[in-house]
Amino acid sequence: MSEHYSERDLQREITELETKSATAARLFDIRRIIGGLFVVYGVIVTIAGFTASDADIDKAAGVNINLWTGLGMLVLGLLFLLWLKLRPTAPPPPPVLPDERDDGRAG
Repeated sequence: MSEHYSERDLQREITELETKSATAARLFDIRRIIGGLFVVYGVIVTIAGFTASDADIDKAAGVNINLWTGLGMLVLGLLFLLWLKLRPTAPPPPPVLPDERDDGRAG
């Protein structure tokens, strides 16, 4: 009892694998990772800026450096995520099979 796959079954399986591959590529896009980290750290540093004491601000020459750095990190992280949303990664082109290539010979 050997299993026999038809050409249509094989093409459907290949299409499913390509879809999974493209989904994995989008999931691990470096822009998503960098943007997410900057947003998370930006939130943490911004909260530290809101809770800064007068002594902390005096150490930084009167500037609430944690607040400004945290807001900058938030903006940068959101820009990375916006870039990802506006310019998503294109799926890889399907491989060209040897019989589909045009090698210049007339058949």
